[in-house]
Amino acid sequence: MLQAVLAASARARAAPATLRLLSTAAPAAAAAAASNNNKNGTAIVLMNMGGPATLDEVEPFLGRLFGDPDIIPIPFQSKLGPWIAKNRTPKIKNQYAQIGGGSPIRMWTEKQGQMLERLLDETSPETAPHKSFVAFRYAAPLTDEAVRAVQDAGFTRAVAFTQYPQYSCSTTGSSLNELHRQLRVHDKDGTIQWSVIDRWPTHPKLVDAFLDRIQTALQQYPENERDSVVIVFSAHSLPMTVIERGDPYVHEVAATVQAVMDKLGHTHPYRLAWQSKVGPRAWMGPQTADVLEALGKKGHKNVLLVPIAFTSDHIETLFELDIEYGTEAREKWGLTGLKRAESLNDSPIFIEAMADVVKAHLARNVAASPLLQLQCPMCTKESCRDAKVYFTAYNATLQAKAKEPASTL
Repeated sequence: MLQAVLAASARARAAPATLRLLSTAAPAAAAAAASNNNKNGTAIVLMNMGGPATLDEVEPFLGRLFGDPDIIPIPFQSKLGPWIAKNRTPKIKNQYAQIGGGSPIRMWTEKQGQMLERLLDETSPETAPHKSFVAFRYAAPLTDEAVRAVQDAGFTRAVAFTQYPQYSCSTTGSSLNELHRQLRVHDKDGTIQWSVIDRWPTHPKLVDAFLDRIQTALQQYPENERDSVVIVFSAHSLPMTVIERGDPYVHEVAATVQAVMDKLGHTHPYRLAWQSKVGPRAWMGPQTADVLEALGKKGHKNVLLVPIAFTSDHIETLFELDIEYGTEAREKWGLTGLKRAESLNDSPIFIEAMADVVKAHLARNVAASPLLQLQCPMCTKESCRDAKVYFTAYNATLQAKAKEPASTL
């Protein structure tokens, strides 16, 4: 173990000064964790974008969103971001008013966490007790609140578990960058051993959970029309500037779609489309609305929308897919048989997937997937580089600890 810590320190000394400063806490955290052995359990921190719970929270939510260059890179971000947020607030408030006055994403995330806790306590007693915490990027509870909550609960072992199954620097990457910033403030001594589940796009039970939702929705169509239903998978789009840096999101979303269709047996025609484009700049396409309109013009009536990159309902499913696209599709585009597969939410199969992912991650005793070590080829952001160094620096010390002979004391 000591050799691994010394090696990590040597690598840090060879790194640029900014990297050395940011990575020094990792070996200390790993060393401290080695003596802990999960005696006080495991904190599971569920990371997601979040959403405003009330209409009054809409503008602060948008302010954080448009102020984050990881998700929406715009010129003069510190000035233009707040202006965009303020100007978009009335429109977005109206959208939230139409889905009940706020986002249900916190409710669903907390429920998923509670179900996950119970299942992990049953199936992984060696890492119990398990306690879930919510860390949203743009709405309460924010990342700093989650870090303090983990500390206050007395945990020294924590797993940052992304609820974006497909990795993007704009989503999971942004959440990890923020977690890294908050740990530098609230856990300078590295008292909590952190590891990261940074992606899980083709996990078999995640695929099964999507498949179950699709098959249930297909049963709503008349039997003589069921086989001709067109499945449209919809995922949040990204600016092309992000994709052209080498962001893996598009490939990982496509991998999820392929795995689901393989399991379904390719019984239906399907397409992958992208939603939630903001502003005039080029984003990944085709846009979901354009695909639906084109299908209607080509004479299709029955289309099943499947949100493939979201793990719970929020504004993009309840308003954008259900209300905005739904109304247009039925009234203007002739898609009289448009339906949407239910989001994963509290699906028991999905909770099993979450538990399997966490259990396997803890058993492997690694800090993150090997892919997290790789910065996007064209990315030059120091914040992204530094967060990756910080979290992946645990790997050497964790693996060294796993190879040590068991204590006879």
